[in-house]
Amino acid sequence: MLTEISRRLLEWYAHSARVLPWRGRSDAYGVWVSEIMLQQTRVETVIAYYRRWMERFPSLTELAAATEQEVLRFWEGLGYYSRARNLHRAARLLVSEFQGNLPASKAELERLPGIGRYTAAAIASIAFGQDEATLDGNIRRVLSRFYNIELPAGSPQAERTLWRLASENLPPGRAGDYNQALMDLGAMVCTPRAPSCGGCPLDGLCQARLLGIQEQRPVRQARSDVPHYTVAAAVIQRDGKTLIARRPSSGLLGGLWEFPGGKQEPSEDITACLVREIQEELGAAVQIKATLGIYKHAYTHFRVTIHAFACTLLGNEEPQPLHASEIRWVRPGELEDFPMGKVDRQIARALAEECERRS
Repeated sequence: MLTEISRRLLEWYAHSARVLPWRGRSDAYGVWVSEIMLQQTRVETVIAYYRRWMERFPSLTELAAATEQEVLRFWEGLGYYSRARNLHRAARLLVSEFQGNLPASKAELERLPGIGRYTAAAIASIAFGQDEATLDGNIRRVLSRFYNIELPAGSPQAERTLWRLASENLPPGRAGDYNQALMDLGAMVCTPRAPSCGGCPLDGLCQARLLGIQEQRPVRQARSDVPHYTVAAAVIQRDGKTLIARRPSSGLLGGLWEFPGGKQEPSEDITACLVREIQEELGAAVQIKATLGIYKHAYTHFRVTIHAFACTLLGNEEPQPLHASEIRWVRPGELEDFPMGKVDRQIARALAEECERRS
C-alpha cells in the first residue's frame, strides 16, 4: 500500500523525471558506474564523463581488461580517484569470481570495493528492483524538510532517523522509481537554496514549509576552518624531456602522475622547500631556473597553493623513485597520455603549449 508521500512522488516522477543517459538501460553495469560517478559529484558534471566512459568501457568485462592507468585517464577531472580504482578492482573481482555479473542483493553488493550502504541500496533498487530505500544528499534534504528534522545533519541520530523514514515510505515493487523521485525532487525542486515549494508535489504536507523554515533544514553543523598548504613543484627538464613521478596507488590522487615536490614547512622559503623535497623524494639536487606559475586548488577538506618552478639537475646523481611508484622522462607532447590531477594537468598543458609556440 502506498503512503501519501510515495503516491505523490511517484505521480510527479512519472511526468517530471530527469532524462539522464544511465536511465532506461537494461544492464546493471551502467547503473553501477553512474552511482559511483555521482558520489560527491554533480549530475551536470557526470553526464559527459559517463558517456565518454561507456564508449570506452561499454561492459564490465572491458573495464576489467583495461589497465589502471587507462581507467584513471578516463576518470581524470572527476576527482576522488579511489572511486575509479575501486570500480576497476571490483570489475576484475566480478569477472574472476562472479562470471562478470553484479550481484543483485544489497548485502552482496556491499562486499565489493567502493560500494557502501547508500550505493548498494541504490543499485539494488534501480537495477534489480529490490525493495531497498537509500539516502543521498538530495534525499536527506527532502526528508529533513518534509519531517522537519531538528537533529544536526550528518549526526548518527539524524542518519538513523532518515534511514527509518526513507524505509517507512518505500512502495513495494517501486523502490527504484521512489528513490529516483526523491533524488530528482531534491535536485530540481527542493534545492539547497530558494527551494521551489509552490511547485513541489509534497506542498501542503511538508512540515518545514508549513512552519516557513524550509531553508533552515537540514540543520547545519558549524564548519571547522579549512587548512591551507603551500606546495612547491619541480618541472625538471633535460634534453627536451620533463621528469614526472607516479604517486603510490593508495591515498590522495593515488596512481596519478605529478611534477615532484611537496609541502612547505613553517618558516621555510618556498625555493628551499623545493630543493629539500626533491632531495628527499628523488635523491637528487636541483637548480631552480625560473618561476613557471602559481596555482590554487580546493579539495574537500583543505586548500593548496602550488608554486611551479623550472629546474635542472645538479651533479651526477640520477633521480630515483624513493617515494613514488615510478618516474619517467617524457616529452611535453606526451604528457597528455598520463593521468594527472587538476593542477598538474594545468602545468602539463602550459608546458605543451610553450613547446608548440617554440617549434
